[in-house]
Amino acid sequence: MVAALPGHIASLRQHDRDRYQTCLFAPAASRDHLFALYAFNYEVAKTAEVVSEAMLGQIRLQWWRESLEGIYAGTPRAHEVVEPLARAVAATALPRDGLEALITAREFDLEGEPPQTLDALESYAAGTSSQLLRLALKVLGVESAAAETAAHHLGIAWAYLGLLRAVPFHARQKRLYLPVDLCHAAGVDYGGLFELRGSEGLSAVARDLCAAAGEHLRQARAADAVPRAARAPLLLATLADRHLRRLEAAAHDPFHPDLQTEAPGQIWRLAWTHWRGRY
Repeated sequence: MVAALPGHIASLRQHDRDRYQTCLFAPAASRDHLFALYAFNYEVAKTAEVVSEAMLGQIRLQWWRESLEGIYAGTPRAHEVVEPLARAVAATALPRDGLEALITAREFDLEGEPPQTLDALESYAAGTSSQLLRLALKVLGVESAAAETAAHHLGIAWAYLGLLRAVPFHARQKRLYLPVDLCHAAGVDYGGLFELRGSEGLSAVARDLCAAAGEHLRQARAADAVPRAARAPLLLATLADRHLRRLEAAAHDPFHPDLQTEAPGQIWRLAWTHWRGRY
């Protein structure tokens, strides 16, 4: 009989399957700590989705700040995510300010306003997705300027693609993460978008974001001498390639039905890339 996964890992596998799968290629001694870090990120990242108003979101984020305080004071709360995160902190010396930065970056989600420019979206992506990858490198004990550079650029690319994949989900909630300047320039029909309809303008914005993501992927891979120990979390780059190809095949329409299902054979593609020592 196969033992059930711990709650935080089961949740991660269900809700953040891409990062869950990259963890499987990390060294066994670090794998559980990566699971804990990513589970913490998921809990913080979903704040805006599970509260009905911004004040409740701020209360939830404050609960996580207080949970970090307890972890670093040696008195972690009894919670299915807090306890494994406490073990990860103890084992890997994860910096408190780095974890708190993930919480602070999510305050933007509670404002309910889209980023005004692509630069603003890049800052948000760097503060969330890139920051998480840098912490993953800490879990793995990697101290490398090249790996940090790769994590920075890959994190931004991954966030752009993730937000494009989430356009239908956000549209149902009348939320938008696409840069206002790009939307205005492309003449995006917001009414149609929030009624889950694609448009030429929306596809134009998606093409622009895909191009920006592709450039960040190129820079991530241009980083010299990234240690092999850093490769597991950076395997997201392989998945990013697939998302770019699928978006292109769907004419960059985020509402295309082919984009609403997971691409088959993903774990085998990750395994092949990892075996070759790439990302």
